[in-house]
Amino acid sequence: MDFISHHWLDITTTALGLAYILLEYKASIWMWVVGFVMQSLGIVLYYQKGLYADCGMEFYYLAMTVYGFVAWMRHKQKASDLPIRHMPKKQAAIWLGLAALIWLAIYFLLSRFTNSNVPVLDAFTTALSIVGIWALARKYLEQWFVWIVVDVVTCGLYFYKDIPFKASLYGIYVVIAVFGYFKWKRMMEEG
Repeated sequence: MDFISHHWLDITTTALGLAYILLEYKASIWMWVVGFVMQSLGIVLYYQKGLYADCGMEFYYLAMTVYGFVAWMRHKQKASDLPIRHMPKKQAAIWLGLAALIWLAIYFLLSRFTNSNVPVLDAFTTALSIVGIWALARKYLEQWFVWIVVDVVTCGLYFYKDIPFKASLYGIYVVIAVFGYFKWKRMMEEG
C-alpha cells in the first residue's frame, strides 16, 4: 500500500499516457483532452522528482494541447479533417536547429540554476519534445521519429529517477510510435 501511495501520480499519469498514445495512434482528437489532464498532473510529478525541464515542458504541452485541439477541431468543422502530411524539409532543418539551441539553453539553465543531476538528458528530451508536440499539432508524419528518440531516452531517464511506471510507459511508447508511424503513413496515402 505504501508503494502505491508513493507512486500514485506516476501510476495515474501512466494510465492517462497510455490512453493518450492509443488515441494519438488512431489520430483521435480526444487525445488532446486526455493529454491536458495528464500534463496537469505531470507538472506536480516532475517537480517532485527534480525533473525541472520536464516540469516546465508540461506548461508548454498544456498550451500546445489547446492549440492542437483547436487546430484539429477547426478542420473538422470545415468537414475536412486536417490532413496527415510530410513536414517540409526546410522547415524540418529549421526546427532541428532550433531544438539544438533550445537544448543548449535549457542545459545551461538547469546546470547553473537548479540542483538537477540529469541536466543533459532532461534538456535533450525537453528540446526534442518542443519540436515533437508542434509537429503533432500540425499532423506531420515525421513527428513519430521525434517521439521514438524522446521515448527511448526518457525511458532510461525515468527508471534512473525512480518513476518506474512512466519509464515502462515510455518503453511501450517506443513500440507504439513505430506502429503509429506506419499507421499514419497508410492513412496519409489513403488520403
